[in-house]
This record gives sequence, C-alpha cells and structure tokens, in this order.
Amino acid sequence: MKQFILLMALTLTPFLYGQSTDDRGYIVKVGDAAPDFSIKLTDGKTVKLSDLKGKVVMLQFTASWCSVCRHEMPFIERDIWKKHKANPDFALVAVDRDEPLATVLKFAKSIPITYPIGLDPHANIFALYATRDAGITRNVIVDKTGKIVMLTRLYNEEEFKTMTEKIDSLLK
Repeated sequence: MKQFILLMALTLTPFLYGQSTDDRGYIVKVGDAAPDFSIKLTDGKTVKLSDLKGKVVMLQFTASWCSVCRHEMPFIERDIWKKHKANPDFALVAVDRDEPLATVLKFAKSIPITYPIGLDPHANIFALYATRDAGITRNVIVDKTGKIVMLTRLYNEEEFKTMTEKIDSLLK
C-alpha cells in the first residue's frame, strides 16, 4: 500500500503544480511560446529573450561540472556559432546554472567558447524550461516568432546534426 501511495504521489506531482514533464525533464514542448526571461551575460550586458523576437535563438543550458556540456560546447562553437554569429537574424545564449561569475569565466575560457554566456545562479531560468532537478546539457531552439521548434537533451551526434540543420533551415 505504501508503494502504491508513493507511486501515485510521484505520478501526480507534476499535475499538482500545473506542469507536465516529458521523458527528458522538459516542462515546455515544441510549439509552445518560449518563456521570457532576462539574463546577465558575463560581459555585464543584459539580454531579454523577448527582445530577440525576429531572430532564431539557441539557448544552451550548461554548467562547468557537466561533462557532457564540455563535450558538446566545442561543436556548438564550431558548427553553429562560427557559422552564424555574423547573421543578424541569429542569437545564441548559453545559460549557466548555479555558478558564480568567476567559475563561469574560467569554464568558458577552458573549453574555449566565444559565444555569449549568462548567469542563472539559482536555476530560475532553467526552471522555466525544465524541472529543477532535470539534468543538463540541453538546447532549446526558438524560431523568429518566439515559438519553440526543437528541444534536445544530452549530446547525441544525430540529434546535434538535426539541430544544426533546423537552425540552418530557419535562417534561409
């Protein structure tokens, strides 16, 4: 009986909070409007997602302690950022969760990456997209109208290729 109650509690918890999750920890889904937020970048500038409407936006949720993130980020740098950074219709923002500025700067330098990275010290931005206990790395692709068009989780070569193709097609 205790097991049944525990199972029911775990099953119903997302509904009690008005959120449902997919099998990868997301609380948003493809077709949803991307939740708006403001984030302070490591260079001191602040970016608001809604100010990027009209652009294709890639959000990359990351942290220095994430080994998969460290593996994926050079591919993002090479295959996405270097290819599209000069395109005025594209924006990429890494969202580093739970870490102070000094750690994030050291992390970005160690990879190395040159794309913008912002601070999400309490994972509040992360929690707009996924459950707080969900893992990273994950990427969210937002089209020019502000709708989510792709969600990724972890690094999978095929999924990464699909994501780069999706970004390319949205920028044509």
